[in-house]
Amino acid sequence: MKILIASAEVVPFAKTGGLADVAGALPKALNSLGHDVRVIMPKYKMVDSGKFDLDKIYDGIEVEMAGRKELADVYEGVIPGTNVNVYFIANEKYFGREGLYQDKGVDYPDNCERFSFYCRASMEVMEKIGWKPDIIHANDWQSALIIMYAKTLYKDDPFFAHAATVYSIHNMGYQGTFPADQLPVTGLGPEYFNSESLEFYGKIALTKAGFVYADIINTVSPTYAHEIQTAEFGHGLEGLLQARKKDVYGIVNGIDYDLWDPATDPNIAAKFSPKRFSLKAENKKALQAKNRLPQIDVPVIGIISRLADQKGFDILAQDIEGIMQMNLQIILLGTGEPKYHELFKEMKKKYPGHLGLNLGFDAALAQLIYAGSDMFLMPSRYEPCGLGQLISYKYGTVPVVRKTGGLADTVTDGKTGFVFEEYSAAALLDAIKRAVEAYKDRKKWQALAVHDMGLDYSWTMSAKKYVELYEKAIEKIPARLKRREKREADSSIYTDRSAAW
Repeated sequence: MKILIASAEVVPFAKTGGLADVAGALPKALNSLGHDVRVIMPKYKMVDSGKFDLDKIYDGIEVEMAGRKELADVYEGVIPGTNVNVYFIANEKYFGREGLYQDKGVDYPDNCERFSFYCRASMEVMEKIGWKPDIIHANDWQSALIIMYAKTLYKDDPFFAHAATVYSIHNMGYQGTFPADQLPVTGLGPEYFNSESLEFYGKIALTKAGFVYADIINTVSPTYAHEIQTAEFGHGLEGLLQARKKDVYGIVNGIDYDLWDPATDPNIAAKFSPKRFSLKAENKKALQAKNRLPQIDVPVIGIISRLADQKGFDILAQDIEGIMQMNLQIILLGTGEPKYHELFKEMKKKYPGHLGLNLGFDAALAQLIYAGSDMFLMPSRYEPCGLGQLISYKYGTVPVVRKTGGLADTVTDGKTGFVFEEYSAAALLDAIKRAVEAYKDRKKWQALAVHDMGLDYSWTMSAKKYVELYEKAIEKIPARLKRREKREADSSIYTDRSAAW
């Protein structure tokens, strides 16, 4: 297949979250299965042409933007270590900024216009290159309009007539909502401002461009695919997703074992594998030393997270004193809401031998936390997929998680980790106590950790499931073309009869 993956961020070029990891790894895995995969993304200021050996292939492609022309330069490169082509849409006015979506935590006011330009330019670039995709796979609200454009503004363009479309939502909490008066910058007329299209409680929601117009809708775990069809997790769009439930699927993200492998990881103190599991202890000592904690044999719980209610820090905060008084250590890496910064600073002062606190982000430290911890805690209120539990498996670090989204799909209580269901401090504390108790039997604990290291959550497995999803999308094309031909025929009959009358 010829597969176009559209994403606003892609590792290693630009990243703010897990979307970038998916958009960087999935194309590689699909390519390794023999498919012709291309990626298209904006060229932000942080994307260094020299560092990534990019070539400018087009100068000043005209892009229609609400009655005026904007120009797009196009650069080409590859995902490092592969032959997967990446096309970069460049425009200094829209993308020559420090941040991708925000400046100092505040969204850019013209984000609707910026990403409408990116989507419209993507359509023009594909035609300019002459590479006709079988699949257009857009990700999250920033690229959703590509799908809608294919079904509306470009519906009569034979270049896109046979392109099947897939839309992936990575987190329903981000829907690309904008004031209704910004609709014109998308190039779409007022006829699309209704509940059947982009209208969302008096605003426009760009994510609906994907949900309404894509042949197939996908999210990042089977459980989350069901959850987003409920009022609790649907963020106001559950009705639309229920109406399209036959087209909604979930595929768990994979992880890139070229990057996440304790046998080859250059950022850990001692490389280890299932057969050399005893060397994991050297990483535990190094992690304790780096965090100025006593190098004693107690369970070490690692946390790498955004410090926010969604990630379960509200219930963790409710019983943090009780946890700190247990015979264990917690090592935390992350940033987030100020109230949690203050809470953990206070806990660090009160329990200096029990808490390692790292308020920031450090990629090398993150890998040492995975390698040196005994357990990995993810008490999320909701978690579309989660990568932390999958990475922790590979490093022999047993996950303790809440049963939600991708965590529910990948962690089995008592078999691969410890799971609690009720979203409460009491249920969280009980899961931690069960894990700490299990840790006392070292022979069984090592068997559990080694078993987890052998679990396969590679992108190759996930990519095969995506191929099946693409095939389902392609199956819809004949029926869609027949419906279109019928509409055109009906329209022609109506026009002829009107003229005769």
